[in-house]
Amino acid sequence: MDTAELLVKCLENEGVQYVFGLPGEENLHVLEALKKSSIQFITTRHEQGAAFMADVYGRLTGKAGVCLSTLGPGATNLMTGVADANLDGAPLVAITGQVGTDRMHIESHQYLDLVAIFAPVTKWNKQIVRPSITPEIVRKAFKRAQREKPGAVHIDLPENIAAMLVEGKPLRKDNEEKTYASFASIRAAAAAISQATNPIILVGNGAIRAKASDAVTQFATDLNIPAANTFMGKGIIPYTHPLALWTVGLQQRDFSICGFDNTDLVIAIGYDLIEFSPKKWNPDGNIPIIHIASKLAEIDSSYIPQVEVVGDITDSLNEILKVANRDDKAQPYAIKLRENIRADYEYYAKDEEFPIKPQKLIYDLRQVMGPEDIVISDVGAHKMWIARHYHCHSPNTCIISNGFAAMGIAIPGALAAKLVHPNRKVVAVSGDGGFMMNCQELETALRVGTPFVTLIFNDGGYGLIEWKQENQFGEGKASFIKFGNPDFVKFAESMGLKGYRVESTTDFVPILKEALAQDVPTVIDCPVDYRENMRFTKKAGDLNCAV
Repeated sequence: MDTAELLVKCLENEGVQYVFGLPGEENLHVLEALKKSSIQFITTRHEQGAAFMADVYGRLTGKAGVCLSTLGPGATNLMTGVADANLDGAPLVAITGQVGTDRMHIESHQYLDLVAIFAPVTKWNKQIVRPSITPEIVRKAFKRAQREKPGAVHIDLPENIAAMLVEGKPLRKDNEEKTYASFASIRAAAAAISQATNPIILVGNGAIRAKASDAVTQFATDLNIPAANTFMGKGIIPYTHPLALWTVGLQQRDFSICGFDNTDLVIAIGYDLIEFSPKKWNPDGNIPIIHIASKLAEIDSSYIPQVEVVGDITDSLNEILKVANRDDKAQPYAIKLRENIRADYEYYAKDEEFPIKPQKLIYDLRQVMGPEDIVISDVGAHKMWIARHYHCHSPNTCIISNGFAAMGIAIPGALAAKLVHPNRKVVAVSGDGGFMMNCQELETALRVGTPFVTLIFNDGGYGLIEWKQENQFGEGKASFIKFGNPDFVKFAESMGLKGYRVESTTDFVPILKEALAQDVPTVIDCPVDYRENMRFTKKAGDLNCAV
């Protein structure tokens, strides 16, 4: 058995089902070992696509997604997806080929010090320098990737080490025990919650990773406390819940932020500062905060909790519920705020102007998608509208890249989502800019049999940057953001996919339903009216939370 075969046996031991990547000269032995294994290797069209697939696989399953590249340019192509997983808390293991150890001391073709390069975008990374240490390296990689807060790790395998004979076997996986918050922190949190006049819950992706949805919903319901979620916390409380204030995190003021303007206590549950900077909702650091999470709070001058309840989130919430008492604490302000939020959402339900307003497009998308179906958002102006208007019944049914906010994630991510949940409908929502960054992976989706819909918000430019430019410099002042597009319908058909073009607002729903029924990936080209961007900016600027 060579080192590459031992590496693959270790991957099998970790329960790896898929490896996403590209073949290369320096990973030939790994590919040969994978060919004889139970693991399915999915050949992608670009290493970035492979890393995004592993990223979304990890976020949806809690198990590390695995991506593979060769050395040099193949490895550097992985880095955007690896960085995205690391900042978004998705477990991922990246494996790179490398020149032989006998070539590293001199200038060598395609040689880069990949351990040094990947260090800033991973939790941990190492090169396998002796065949015998392979089981330890792999076990540690998966343990570090999957431990809270999850993230990316990297293994570098030189080609001469990969070919060396070795004796060994995978290490036994250990089970990480739950940790529980102290009674003192539970009592202190319960006292603060009982005394607060107008508390609000801010829930983030850590609560989803901890599978604490039921506990969070029960906590909010029993204590009658309204709850807002971050972009990555969607669905932790069903959006139909009477205390759900939906999503916060836009860089502009919105209805939901009014809840923070009027609060005397923020209860942050599974909240990560990278999801929504506390400087946006607590700029002076004056709002009292209770931090309930699996890890201690990050240091930030606007986020200094008066109580930190650190341990298993479900257990912490259940224990606080036993002690806290808010029987006589009504929330009339939150109820009125929710009415305003819902009225704004429903305002676009019957809008038939064309090109379609983003609010209407997302409203109709929500009506077609089932409670457990999945939307994967790319990054661009449409992401802001999805964050604001696409609401979720369940966790992990709307995936948004937010920590790193990487364009090009939607199509590879949708492929991974369909592998994880083959019986659910999956829609990748992308701008025309993001679509062209990884649209080649639609061929991968066709080849591996993962039919999903790609919905393109077509505005012929980088709409989010145009929005930012006009917001800063004035309407009509945008520059360098326009481009041309191919005929997306013909593009899809040339790849053996189904293509559709929306030509009226009433076209969209029947087209989407037909596209979702196909057994091949489909592309919907939909013109969008991004004049709504600046209209929303003005509306948000005029928002008066006192009303």
